Amino acid sequence: MGRLGTLLVLLAVLMGGRALADVRLPHVFGDHMVLQRRKPVPVWGWASAGEKLTIVFNGQTKTARAAKDGRWRVQLDPMEAGGPYQLVVTGKTNTVQINDVLLGEVWLCSGQSNMEFSLQGAANGPADIRKANYPTIRQLLVTKAKALTPQSDINGSWAVCSPATAATFSAVGYYFARALQDRLQVPIGIINSSWGGTHAETWTSREALNRDTTLRYMVADMPATYDEAADRSKARLQALLQEQQGGLPSAGEARTFAAPEHNTSDWKTMLLPGNWQGRGLPGLNGVVWLRKDIILPEGTVFDGRILQLAAIEETDSTYVNGQLVGSGKGVKGREYALPAGLLHPGINTITIRVDDRGGPSGLLGEPDQLKLTGAGDDVPLAGQWRYRVAHVEESSYKAGPNTYPAQLFNAMIAPLVPYALQGVLWYQGESNTNRAYEYRRAFPALIQDWRQHWGQAGMPFLFVQLAAFSANNGTSATGSTWAELREAQAMALQLPATGMAVAADIGDPADIHPKNKLDVGKRLAAEAMRVAYDTSGQKNALSQGPLFDRMVVREDRVTLVFRQATGGLVVKDRYGYVRGFEVAGNDQKFYYARAEVLGELVVVHAPDVPNPVAVRYGWADDNSDINLYNRAGFPAAPFRTDTWKTITDKNRFSGQ
Repeated sequence: MGRLGTLLVLLAVLMGGRALADVRLPHVFGDHMVLQRRKPVPVWGWASAGEKLTIVFNGQTKTARAAKDGRWRVQLDPMEAGGPYQLVVTGKTNTVQINDVLLGEVWLCSGQSNMEFSLQGAANGPADIRKANYPTIRQLLVTKAKALTPQSDINGSWAVCSPATAATFSAVGYYFARALQDRLQVPIGIINSSWGGTHAETWTSREALNRDTTLRYMVADMPATYDEAADRSKARLQALLQEQQGGLPSAGEARTFAAPEHNTSDWKTMLLPGNWQGRGLPGLNGVVWLRKDIILPEGTVFDGRILQLAAIEETDSTYVNGQLVGSGKGVKGREYALPAGLLHPGINTITIRVDDRGGPSGLLGEPDQLKLTGAGDDVPLAGQWRYRVAHVEESSYKAGPNTYPAQLFNAMIAPLVPYALQGVLWYQGESNTNRAYEYRRAFPALIQDWRQHWGQAGMPFLFVQLAAFSANNGTSATGSTWAELREAQAMALQLPATGMAVAADIGDPADIHPKNKLDVGKRLAAEAMRVAYDTSGQKNALSQGPLFDRMVVREDRVTLVFRQATGGLVVKDRYGYVRGFEVAGNDQKFYYARAEVLGELVVVHAPDVPNPVAVRYGWADDNSDINLYNRAGFPAAPFRTDTWKTITDKNRFSGQ
């Protein structure tokens, strides 16, 4: 090697050494960030082992020395709200300077899609974005990531709230911040770490789940790497398809599936509409053929018919009696006009080839969206369909955020610890409804887990109870997973420093993502004032709706006593009478009840129940008819007085 080469190598070594020595901070620290007022503020990062650092902020100067692994940490003394300030961290070889730093209130916003839901999609979102000149409200949007082991950093950056940036703010987080700032008159920072469609368990640490004797089975056999996870998923799916259909068909065989004469007697069946990943094909992305035979009697009007399909995820080719009648792309419903003469008396065959590459799969939507319409009558198509898998995408083997627990905790929560917070806002549960009974343990485990990691046993934890949604048309008669999940959420109020915003009255039965996020944010802000900021010692401000306390039975009448009903209960809607109550006797059959408000009490009875023993209120997937409020305008939380068997008590985490 010549002299020039030697010099270049030496220069590269020196530059490499310097890069390793550079002081750096995690991405939770950045320009425009908000630090928590009135609490010690941890600041941490990395440098060369043994390197001495100086940290300067708002008149404070702290020093630290990096440990053997390069980590360092200091703690700034509590400070009052204010700014903008500059945080400067100086090491041996470089200086990190973070500008436009405010001191105020910091809340972590997490959960699934209704927390992730951005302001641009809210009911009044476009108008509010145009007026979003709130320079002391900031959001850190954490980039989605997953990991099998705890990580030390996130991707993401802080943004100042303005008409140019507000569209990407969490709608719930934005409205909460705006309402809270109106009350406190200090800067507000929200850390938006959320991911749609995720289970509570993926947001919980492995250690927390392992500590709970009823939940530890979830983490008993975690893979060490994602390659190992992919191998497991591939083996599991291949075994499932071998058991169900003897493997995958050849391309030639699959081409015959649309023919009415093709024998489908050995095909499996699933209930549609619905996500096939929850109907017997967990984790599968690829091509699935769906088929249903319908019988049309003599005298039926056959021509002028339209085949209406629920939302398809995501590409389809649809055949009727072997003839292609339409195809489409995108997650939306389909309407295919059928040619004259195609339908006939007797058996008619509908076959749909669905090609999906990720996410929920198959025929989605509501049962009444799946039908043969026209000619003045409808032929319903919801129900059992036969299916056969023709192709499996490689993405089927890739671990999703719900495949294993703790993944999002590792990648999107652990790196935020110990950033100083005032509290947590949580909007999640839709993905746990099928395991609502288990959520009674999983949700408190998550709350206590986060508090332990932040070292704050009483850290305020506020959450949104599930809004009304016609998921499976569940009721007291058929069983409601959504009602059971709401009950599990309400049970978490037994933990200290918790608060719940009821949202049933502002949900949308036809949309799992209701657009009214303004009232959700305002209700959370009211709970924050009670739980986190009430220094009066009373803690009695009405920030919750009426909560059931006890009942008294006299003959065929049941008197219900509520907490949070000071000043009396009110009925809010154009009908003027209380709705949503049911009564049952010892036969456990519920009947719609007549209800009367008497000050802070409600008296209910049902003519068909002479000896009532149980009352339920708002106990349904879609409980949007509830209309009982207190004088402060907060809705009563759904409840039941019985402890009869639930429909989710045997359901367990399956890793999908």
